[in-house]
Amino acid sequence: MNNRLDGKVALVTGSSRGIGRAIAEQLADLGAKVVINYSGSSQKAYEVVEGIKKNDGEAIAIQADISQVTHIVNLFEETVKAYGKIDILVNNAGMMINKPLAEATEEDFDKQFGVNVKGTYFACQQALKYMEIKGRIVNISTSVLGQMFPTYSMYAGTKGAVEQFTRQLAKEFGSKQITINAIAPGPVNTELFNVGKSEQQIEGMKKMSAFGRIGETDDIANVITFLVSEQAQWVTGQTIRVNGGFI
Repeated sequence: MNNRLDGKVALVTGSSRGIGRAIAEQLADLGAKVVINYSGSSQKAYEVVEGIKKNDGEAIAIQADISQVTHIVNLFEETVKAYGKIDILVNNAGMMINKPLAEATEEDFDKQFGVNVKGTYFACQQALKYMEIKGRIVNISTSVLGQMFPTYSMYAGTKGAVEQFTRQLAKEFGSKQITINAIAPGPVNTELFNVGKSEQQIEGMKKMSAFGRIGETDDIANVITFLVSEQAQWVTGQTIRVNGGFI
């Protein structure tokens, strides 16, 4: 067995930048046809598509707000219309609003649960409808669930739900030989991660790692490429912490 993905079709939500972009690029390098999903940044999405094509890969970009079920339905329909099937789904789209409990609003709650929870759940529903036999689903959680960080309660709540979806849906997908797993990254060096953090905070997080550094996007993508490969056919319903010993 090898980890080539020739002939496979992969949909990566929220893949115009950061971890999602790294995942999409690695899947394309392994031979998959990749759908780059974006919510608002069309320019960045098409930059990813062009980069993949320059490396002799195949990709398209499709806009969809993952917090809207009608958008999710359309995303899957357009993917199947373009490529005829779907083999791999990576539910990467997510958002993080960090506030103390006393300052959290209903709007904050609805936004964050809309993308992270509703989006992931109903994308899984569409995957069950369209995905080929022996398909692969990877959801994104967080290693924050193993810590106790002030202001992270709402975000951690969304990812706790994602981990339970992953576990509870494994047997529903098993009838089609589809695996569903989650990964839980620690701090990763992305534009979004660095916003609003001081050098001191980032240095502190580096020290929490066994290797004295923040993760890079390829560290995360490397594990996902394993989980969507043939070698991972006996791994399902699991959450894997990918954090360099952060927790």
